[in-house]
Amino acid sequence: MQSRWHDETARDYCRRHADLGEALALRLYTSHLLGADASLVLHGGGNTSVKTTQRDWCGREVAVLRVKGSGSDLATVTAAGLPAVRLEPLRELRALDRLDDQAMVDAVRGALLDSRAPNPSVETLLHAFLPHAFVDHTHADAILALTDQPDPAEHVHAAFGGDVVLLPWIMPGFALAKAVADAVERSPRCLGVVLARHGLLTFGADARQSYDRTIALVDRAERYLAHRIGGRPSMLWADCGALPPAERRQWLLRALPVLRGDVARAVDTPVGPQWLRVVAAARTDDDLAAFAAHGAAPQLCATGPITPDHVLRTRPHYLFLGRDEAVAADQCRRAVAAHAAAYQRYFAASRRDAAVPMLSPQPKVAVIAGIGLVALEATPAAAAAVADIAEHTLRVKALAHDLDRFEGLPDAELAAMEYWPLELAKLRPAPAPLLHGQVAFVTGAAGAIGAGIVAALLEHGACVHATDVDGDRLARAMARLAAPGDRLDTSVADLRDPAAVEAAFAQCVLRFGGVDCVVPNAGIALAGRLEDLDPARYEEVQAVNAGGTLHVLRAAARLLRAQGTGGSIVVQVSKSAFAPGAGFGAYAASKAAALQLARTAALEFAEFGVRVNAVNADAVFGDDEVPSLLWQQVGADRMRARGLDAAGLRAFYRERSLLKTEVLPRHVGEAVVFFAAMRTPTTGAVLPVDGGLPEAFPR
Repeated sequence: MQSRWHDETARDYCRRHADLGEALALRLYTSHLLGADASLVLHGGGNTSVKTTQRDWCGREVAVLRVKGSGSDLATVTAAGLPAVRLEPLRELRALDRLDDQAMVDAVRGALLDSRAPNPSVETLLHAFLPHAFVDHTHADAILALTDQPDPAEHVHAAFGGDVVLLPWIMPGFALAKAVADAVERSPRCLGVVLARHGLLTFGADARQSYDRTIALVDRAERYLAHRIGGRPSMLWADCGALPPAERRQWLLRALPVLRGDVARAVDTPVGPQWLRVVAAARTDDDLAAFAAHGAAPQLCATGPITPDHVLRTRPHYLFLGRDEAVAADQCRRAVAAHAAAYQRYFAASRRDAAVPMLSPQPKVAVIAGIGLVALEATPAAAAAVADIAEHTLRVKALAHDLDRFEGLPDAELAAMEYWPLELAKLRPAPAPLLHGQVAFVTGAAGAIGAGIVAALLEHGACVHATDVDGDRLARAMARLAAPGDRLDTSVADLRDPAAVEAAFAQCVLRFGGVDCVVPNAGIALAGRLEDLDPARYEEVQAVNAGGTLHVLRAAARLLRAQGTGGSIVVQVSKSAFAPGAGFGAYAASKAAALQLARTAALEFAEFGVRVNAVNADAVFGDDEVPSLLWQQVGADRMRARGLDAAGLRAFYRERSLLKTEVLPRHVGEAVVFFAAMRTPTTGAVLPVDGGLPEAFPR
């Protein structure tokens, strides 16, 4: 491991944060250095502190501890994420023999200079009790590989000699803080403290000294591992059945919808059963595939995490699936159920407080033989975080296995950490949006209606795969959306080509794990009286509007059936399907065909729980940035036919409706959201979004 410290960058931090003072500026710098290295900390893990002074409300200089606050990530922490607590009141607590968790939290919050600040780290007292100005706490992979062993002392002593103090696992809080402070007092020349199955503490008189000690000790651990393991076949590169990359991809395409469906949970709600769905993040690097193919993988997946700090995100154990098991719905379902039952037994055996409810027993991580791992969470960001942790977990377990034998904490200790009130407080979930966990697939997403549908689905919490035949137009339309990039995926596909449709769905599966709501929306228009229609152009309209809908329905059906959790299909038809206009026969016929396909699908797809409905929109013009392609194609003809200009045509369509209102793309999007939410037992329906046109009332 190499130091990333650069003197000029350090000076730049001091210049940019001159108002904070040098100590806090450099605390930010080294915190960011630690947070930028995933082999040291991951996703909010670890904590850092600096002891300095600050003026209180009376203008007095008081000694304070600036320590990482709950919810902050070392890679991006700001000064506000290092709340200031008065140091002396905290140090006085060391004289106590005992201090329960709630009293510790009260004492720490009571010492805050700013009551609006985030909660300081649960390990604040650990930082406060040490005399050093700077303290760094990481969960370095190499350190964990040494200590997740039957005899951690053997390897720690061999790697570091007397330069560090080794402590056994102690639950974070007051007891750990006292134990660390006592150990450092007994060994004042030590460079750090190794916490068995937990991580590494380093400290120093200045920021660089503390940081350099972290890097130096982790480097020594890495060199020790390389020396001990070098020359022997590693579990991460064993030739024992890992599939080639192309085959991994093909297996994933089959496995992800099955696994995603089996992990989803049905819950009762006032409107009937609803699914709690997840999205998937797969990792199939060569070394992960090799791990997953190794004979020791099932046993290692059944052991606990490499550090208990990960247990809340990943749960204590991973689900291991054989390849055939992962693609067979019944077998996968039984494996998931067995995993959930094992978690329930773990919870029951370790439960200490009858008032604390059990967390979801469904697996958060699945390892598939010869392929890699899959993380399962309600959002792509959460799934990616779990996948990152799982990647490091498998690699550390492999190192520990190669060194000797991986041994994590006993289940009782894991459960104590997982259900620790101070750990559970980190969850505090925000109210879930309406389409939380759902994945939607929208065609024709570059046009006005398509972009409006995508925007509405994203706003209501769905992940969306948006596809269109025009890549440039699609990019411009999607760029307007103020949406998290991790919930939006795009592809270019010509719906006339079944292979292109299949490829777009495959991309959606690999990105999110499957699909729940499918919106066949793409369409083209052609104006002209029947006697003048070019048959070839007529067939082109049919191929896109009706044929494309068929290809999407076929591909969606196979995926939705494999998932086994129902879903929704919302076909975008048109007022023309019910009330065709003169000179618009090709379009009307294609939309009538799409409507009949939707009605037929409602009959056929009900057997696997999928609801198929249609939205009947009319006169949706869009705006200058994302105009309606249909009106670009036929608007001039419609204006000539009625002797109107562009503004007059818009007014004509607005005034002919019963509600005298303009239909916006977002209105169509909200209609799709209504069906996607599946809060009514509705299938085979048509929902007009046209302002009210009696001649187009569905009959």
